[in-house]
Amino acid sequence: MRLNSYLIRSTLVGALGGLLFGFDTAVISGTTHQLTQIYGLTSTQLGITVASALVGTVIGAMLSGIPGQRIGRRDSLRIMAALYIISALGCALAWNWDALLAFRVIGGLGIGGSSVLGPMYIAEIAPAKWRGRLVGTFQINIVVGILLAYVSNFLIAMLHLGLLEWRWQLGIAGLPALLFLIMLLTIGRSPRWLVTQSRIEEAREALRLSGTPNTEEELQDIIASIHLDRLTRNEPLLVKKYRLPIFLAVTVGMFNQLSGINAILYYLNDIFAQAGFTSLSGDIQAIYVGLANLVATLAAMSVIDKLGRKTLLLVGAVGMTICLTTVAVIFQTHGHQKYLLPLLILYIVAFAISQGAVVWVYIAEVFPTRIRAKGQSLGTSANWVTNALISGIFPILAVHFAALPFYFFAGMMALQFFIVLFIYPETKGLSLEQMQRKLGID
Repeated sequence: MRLNSYLIRSTLVGALGGLLFGFDTAVISGTTHQLTQIYGLTSTQLGITVASALVGTVIGAMLSGIPGQRIGRRDSLRIMAALYIISALGCALAWNWDALLAFRVIGGLGIGGSSVLGPMYIAEIAPAKWRGRLVGTFQINIVVGILLAYVSNFLIAMLHLGLLEWRWQLGIAGLPALLFLIMLLTIGRSPRWLVTQSRIEEAREALRLSGTPNTEEELQDIIASIHLDRLTRNEPLLVKKYRLPIFLAVTVGMFNQLSGINAILYYLNDIFAQAGFTSLSGDIQAIYVGLANLVATLAAMSVIDKLGRKTLLLVGAVGMTICLTTVAVIFQTHGHQKYLLPLLILYIVAFAISQGAVVWVYIAEVFPTRIRAKGQSLGTSANWVTNALISGIFPILAVHFAALPFYFFAGMMALQFFIVLFIYPETKGLSLEQMQRKLGID
């Protein structure tokens, strides 16, 4: 089958939440110096400022499954878009530090919610043949958003806006957020959610519009799988029969952060400074890393449905283990610093072709429709909680022993290799209903 315009448009709109996710996550890196000066922040207060969005992100990820199930994935994404807009305007106009924190928490709610609902929506409209690549567009948009944030920070800094610079850097996110909200008015609902609401004709039409082959057969398969929901309405997630998908979603979410990716991106300038680098500006270094991330992610998306999720995770784990171990040795021996930048770029490439490409796809695939919203929230929450913990601990450990965090991340990637090798099932080419049967959770 070929991709049609309806499926492409719906996918791209659903994935726009990823762009805002990436932008809002990374844009703070360009504002920390001014915020410290203007509000007289201590290092602890600066850490709170950076982490405040993560608080909202964890809450948003944990709770977004509720509206996602009740009012649908699409309409819930509209709420997330509104939260992005409120946050961007609020941060730009913040009248004191407390207000800035509050609006960053609101933005975090949008990030956490869209990181659950965006991949879920795309997974549920995508035919099995294309699902990996289509859900992967969410990750592509994340890395595009990160790169745009770095470029935006650099360009705004070039305007020499003085004390208004940080307000523009944070407020500019309101423009793509407004576009996201407008575009969400042009797409349809998830056919699987429509079936859960007994809106069968609408679901049939949604499948037809998305170009699903054998529409009627697919619809009956969906109805049969969701029939269990009628028998076990409000079924809890944390029960024995779901222990494997829970394990898969939670571990893939945690390993995504145990790779050290966000800690390294958040503190990239500090890492280079600690290694003695002074010639390149932090903004230019970030752009190099962002470009490498984007190129590698695009490459991974072209093969994720051919090579499969498991293969990419295994290859990436090996690459990250080698790169992180070598970086740790550089910090421990205080030698060969010239290799730090290429090693970190290779690390980013290894991450992007594995964890970066797979995590949102995999979490969206391993749960049955009747609990997908809850399961997606759990897996995504595991990702964000781990992110918050590591991002807070990383600078404390690095001050005392710069090599230690990198040895830890390398060890986690080695552990991930064996867990994926022996436990993770391959999901490529399977419909969501076939995946249920493979995991024994019909």
